Amino acid sequence: MGMGFSLFAVVILTCVALAGVGAAGFNYFFGVIIPYISIALFILGFIYRVVRWGASPVPFRITTTCGQQKSLPWIRSSRLENPADTVGVVLRMALEVLLFRSLFRNTKTQLQGQKAGYASAKWLWLAGLTFHYAFLTIVIRHTRFFTEPIPFFVKWIEELDGLFSIAVPTVYLTDLALVGAVTFLFVRRVVIPQVRYISLPADYFPLFLILAVAISGIITRHFSKVDLLGVKSLALGLFTFKPVIPEGVGLSFYVHLFLVCALIAYFPFSKLMHMGGVFLSPTRNLTGDSRRRRHVNPWNYPVKVHTYEEYEEEFRDKMIQAGLPVEKRE
Repeated sequence: MGMGFSLFAVVILTCVALAGVGAAGFNYFFGVIIPYISIALFILGFIYRVVRWGASPVPFRITTTCGQQKSLPWIRSSRLENPADTVGVVLRMALEVLLFRSLFRNTKTQLQGQKAGYASAKWLWLAGLTFHYAFLTIVIRHTRFFTEPIPFFVKWIEELDGLFSIAVPTVYLTDLALVGAVTFLFVRRVVIPQVRYISLPADYFPLFLILAVAISGIITRHFSKVDLLGVKSLALGLFTFKPVIPEGVGLSFYVHLFLVCALIAYFPFSKLMHMGGVFLSPTRNLTGDSRRRRHVNPWNYPVKVHTYEEYEEEFRDKMIQAGLPVEKRE
């Protein structure tokens, strides 16, 4: 149900672009208005989510790691698992963001006879890493449409990405890697029963949408033969707030652009926001020093307590009559 609904939603989005530009001729709406709306939703939604997370109270250090904290000198601590200083926190966060360290330690559970067995599962980590770096490379490559002159590092990345060119125009390795990685993530979600059971439309929809963006981009580049000068003219116009709709830009480009805009607008309201959320995770951005330092909740309010001494003072006679032990006889 969730998979079918998500696929249907992506098909509808594609049909909207095809009908809006191909049949109705709303080129300006899909080439200018929609991109600006999507960017505005992305910026405002991203800020809203980050500010809301940042305002959440975190009175205590949350240590969910498996490493030993720094405490007594003769106990060996784990600087990366439980960093006691800012340098350790930065190193742990860098490994998390750049290499997905937590996902690398992913394990799978399966029955071995009557017992549960655990085994290493690195394919998810590899597919996730491939997907993210391929996506990042594609985004950097696309900056050539928004800049003039093109930055030198964009040209270097393009040459490296098309190193094994086997066709004209160049088939980029990251295009193939992105499609392969997203396909693996989708197949894994369908084939593994436990993962399929917990999957929701919010899990399938980003996969279908990203896959649609990638496929429409490949079609636009290799099959439809759009006017790249016209595309760059439109992109520069959007970037400088002087948009002009050029003639001769193919329909497939507008479909690709609309799907990209849908992904951008959907981003802040989806699970894709883990891109910003990882930096606000208390289990990653705080030091683990709760054994060395007492953390007092700053939001604690004064509470009237009744100590045992006060309790015994009040009920001492009755406690003695009942035969209960007391600390003071009088």
